[in-house]
Amino acid sequence: MKTIITNGTRKKSVARAYIKEGTGIVRVNSRLLQNIEPMISRLKMEEPLIIADEISKKYDINVSVFGGGFNSQAEAARLAIAKALLAKNAKLREEFLRYDRTLLVADVRQRESRKPNRHGNARGKAQKSYR
Repeated sequence: MKTIITNGTRKKSVARAYIKEGTGIVRVNSRLLQNIEPMISRLKMEEPLIIADEISKKYDINVSVFGGGFNSQAEAARLAIAKALLAKNAKLREEFLRYDRTLLVADVRQRESRKPNRHGNARGKAQKSYR
């Protein structure tokens, strides 16, 4: 009974999934997946489990996620869970890719850094007046 560790990232969030033989219990930061709020985040994290269906019920998955906001944490956890299930059963690759490529490939886009002497966001500029 070997434990496999996988990583998932999204923006500033990093998730680590630990998968081992078990009864299908999934925990995120020591909380059961069913108790995660908001619901949209929970549904995102459940996607790879729903696709893997019977295979996911054979393993216990513990996910540790930190950094970023709740949405990017959910996407990082989703990626880590999918990679962990793929490590246990390589036949899932086609199903995951057919559903959504971001289940297996990280989205590497990052927040654009704020520029000095500008208003508010990264690209905000002062208005220019011609008259």
